[in-house]
Amino acid sequence: MDYETIMRFTMEMVGTVAFAISGAMVGVEQNMDIFGVGVLGVVTSVGGGMIRDIVLGIIPPAVFIHPVYALVATITSFIVFFIFYFNKEFLNGNFGDKFSRLMLAMDSIGLGIFTVVGVNTGIRQGYSDNLFLLVFLGTITGVGGGLLRDVMAGVPPYIFVKHIYACASIVGAIVCVFMHRTHGGIYAMAVSSAVVILIRFLAAHYRWNLPRMDKK
Repeated sequence: MDYETIMRFTMEMVGTVAFAISGAMVGVEQNMDIFGVGVLGVVTSVGGGMIRDIVLGIIPPAVFIHPVYALVATITSFIVFFIFYFNKEFLNGNFGDKFSRLMLAMDSIGLGIFTVVGVNTGIRQGYSDNLFLLVFLGTITGVGGGLLRDVMAGVPPYIFVKHIYACASIVGAIVCVFMHRTHGGIYAMAVSSAVVILIRFLAAHYRWNLPRMDKK
């Protein structure tokens, strides 16, 4: 197993845990039971990858061939559920700000990692010269799980209302494609995921938002 494969697997595991935490926290916030929390955690972690694989014609999607990702997401989601279940005071008082910061951190880490994973999957499938497809694959892998999570939870999709989100994924995917061509896979994955995470944190800190229609 080469360094790039090891790095990719490690990043996928970190992204899986991060997205599972964010998905489970949405379930907790919506007062779901342990099954609902687990489903949201798993969907957030693997949903984007499933859409990506279907677009690429990888049937069945990789999550069914390598169920370790779904297993890790399930365990992580259950841990989050029980942390809040036995410490209900976390949901009251001043924890709201900490909850939002944790959601931002987990969503940003997952977004950065899975954007890169999506691009690299497209490259491994032989589409290294198709910039549009690679950027789409990176973006849908990054935001797809969160979009499914929010639809299932009945809340406004995060990508449409929270600062710069999908745009950060698009920028990271473009950086990943060009860095992969000039510096190779390892540097491309590390730098591109960091770019996405940095943009997300800067957008949250400085409250960057895309123009929107306000009701008068």
